[in-house]
Amino acid sequence: MVKKQIFSTIAEVADRMSAIIEYSFDGIYITDGQANTILINHAYEVITGLKKSEVMGKNMADLVDQKVISHSGSLRVIQTKTPITLHQQFKTGKEALITSSPIFNKEGELVMIVTNVRDLTEIYSLKEEIQEKEEAIERYRLERAHIQASLTEQDMICVDNASLSSLFLANRVAPMDTTVMLFGETGVGKEVMTRYIYQNSLRAKNSLIEVNCGAIPDNLIESELFGYEPGAFTGASRNGKMGMFELANNGTLFLDEVGELPKSMQVKLLRALQEQKIRRIGGTKAIDINVRIIAATNRNLKKMVETGDFREDLYYRLTVFPISIPPLRYRRKDITPLSRAFLKKLNKKYNFQKEFTNLSIQLLNEYDWPGNIRELKNIIERAIIVSSGNEIRADDLHIYSQRSSTNPAKESSVSPASVPSKNTPIELPQNLEETMAKTEYQYLVLAYHKYGNVRDAAKAMNMTPSTFVRKRKRYEAHNPTT
Repeated sequence: MVKKQIFSTIAEVADRMSAIIEYSFDGIYITDGQANTILINHAYEVITGLKKSEVMGKNMADLVDQKVISHSGSLRVIQTKTPITLHQQFKTGKEALITSSPIFNKEGELVMIVTNVRDLTEIYSLKEEIQEKEEAIERYRLERAHIQASLTEQDMICVDNASLSSLFLANRVAPMDTTVMLFGETGVGKEVMTRYIYQNSLRAKNSLIEVNCGAIPDNLIESELFGYEPGAFTGASRNGKMGMFELANNGTLFLDEVGELPKSMQVKLLRALQEQKIRRIGGTKAIDINVRIIAATNRNLKKMVETGDFREDLYYRLTVFPISIPPLRYRRKDITPLSRAFLKKLNKKYNFQKEFTNLSIQLLNEYDWPGNIRELKNIIERAIIVSSGNEIRADDLHIYSQRSSTNPAKESSVSPASVPSKNTPIELPQNLEETMAKTEYQYLVLAYHKYGNVRDAAKAMNMTPSTFVRKRKRYEAHNPTT
């Protein structure tokens, strides 16, 4: 009875061991001490392409002679009495990595050799995957190095990952002729990004023509873009005029503030982009054009499509390759290098040797920058002018971060300004015209931030869009400091 119970237990263990071997992921090949095949599992058949009937009961030496396998780990184990790992090939053309291990009895006799077989196809696949990832990392490293070199050459600052992501996209699309749409708030540097794409394109030797769509009155925009023939309308030049498309032929046309285009003009622009032909006002002949389009806007064109203010077909024609430029508050690692770069230029311009204090750098990094890079540049220029000595202190910046409780005035030996008393003499501005201009510029900026587009901002200030843009550009050209 006891013997029967032991036999039953041994049989059950043998069955389970057999199931484990059969369902092992790796191939398993077992021979006796003389290298005669006694067991293989299903995985071995799958990996090698050999059938059980081809190897069961056969000696490994015979299988090598018959070129069923290239060489035998089992035969090597019999010679060395140690585990052997080698690369094995089979008559099926498949390859595997095998490890043959000896099993000895209590007397030290070799009784079995167990060989584990690993599919090299999987190993090669993993190796290729790793290699591809390493190559991708290297490409990323080289691309980043190339972009950084290009930025240095073109006097651009880009360190933060948020801005680098936009630059990577720009770097990819620059050599193509693909239409690019730049999205971003006012002052983020859409014009700078346009020049970067242009300078790294195949059209860099040809012209870059910039058109501010929001600055041109509705009744003149068609003639500005497409030109006109002599005598086409009252007041037209008797020699006619080339439009921006013709001027940009074989080059690049930058359509800034494209969201400001009136609906009637959107149709004509779409036709020009689709047909690559334009017709001057008053002309009958179609003119072939070959231009690359880069467009930019600070408006939500998708929402404008939904409200019917922007044509859907033109939207998709322009947004072939959209790039979103993040605002300065989302690329804070760029603030310090940008600030130092602007300061370096201004030191050279004014023959100064000024530096930021640690607190002023902290304040620059904590400020929210609603006007983005343009605002940063203007604030630094104002600070370098009003600061005394070679240090630009926090109170020289005339900004206050809502994210910080830092009081810039604490750094200065000068107490904060207070309301003058009755007997206190009031300092009047030495140049009233300049003061009024700075005040007007402040209101232009505020109106633009409030309404988000030129037309509504101009209407709120009771002026035409062209006047609004002209005034703003004039003030910015003279580097306003307010």
